[in-house]
Amino acid sequence: MGENSNIPYCHHTFNPWIGCTKVSPGCEHCYAEAWDCRFSDGVHWGPGAPRRRTSVQNWNRVRRWNREAAATGRRTRVFCASLADVFDNEVPAEWREDLWQLIAETPALDWILVTKRVGNVAKMAPAGGFPPNVIILSTIVDQPEANRDMGKLVRLKRAGIVSKIGVSYEPGLGEVDWSPWLPKPGGPIYNAAGGTDDILDDEPGIDWLIVGGESSQGGATARPFFVNWARSAIGICRFYGVAVFIKQLGSSPTGLLPLDKAFIHDRAGASPSEWPDDLRVRQFPVIGGYNG
Repeated sequence: MGENSNIPYCHHTFNPWIGCTKVSPGCEHCYAEAWDCRFSDGVHWGPGAPRRRTSVQNWNRVRRWNREAAATGRRTRVFCASLADVFDNEVPAEWREDLWQLIAETPALDWILVTKRVGNVAKMAPAGGFPPNVIILSTIVDQPEANRDMGKLVRLKRAGIVSKIGVSYEPGLGEVDWSPWLPKPGGPIYNAAGGTDDILDDEPGIDWLIVGGESSQGGATARPFFVNWARSAIGICRFYGVAVFIKQLGSSPTGLLPLDKAFIHDRAGASPSEWPDDLRVRQFPVIGGYNG
């Protein structure tokens, strides 16, 4: 639940609590639910299920990471809540307030908060908004989810609730046109109804796009990920100057030549050494300071 992470875009993972409810097609093969079923019989999953707060010792690890990062002068990225959703309605509000306090106490860490409930962020955010060492990522799996949630995400930045935003396009289940939500002068913000809000002189957009295909979990067959979706994301992010990070091609990559999965030996398709050269792109945005 803490210390070093297997997630390639962060240094550590921290779970302030455990448990969630499926709310998206992307949740179908949820690895966090599979983890909870393995270790706790799945009792922390689903509506009405109790969420479990992790130990004081686990929380204190984060303070140690902050001291270490401050001492070395090298910022450390922390993925928060890989086994939960920070903006889950069923999490006690006081737990979230404790998390906001922990984030405030750890300015040498860059916090990555990933949510499938981006519509809850504004009402659950700390008073005065998030400090600059926080980036909020909305999980988007296909175009319908993008049309529903991306406007909500970008408006958080526009309102000053958070200074950095991004997308976890994982598992990618359909092609997405990201162009309406990338930063550009005079561009519109698209709302959930498909219309536009007011046009500003310098419209904000996302700062980071993480891309990943689905990996097999608990014997489930991973849904296909078309590698051209990743190529499209790389191309448009380069055009608009947005950091893009190809995390994995998934367990069922489609569109690789000469044959699908011919050279993918990693179970999740997560080893860049096995990818075509043009897909080996792993960039980071500047969050609270220099990221190397």
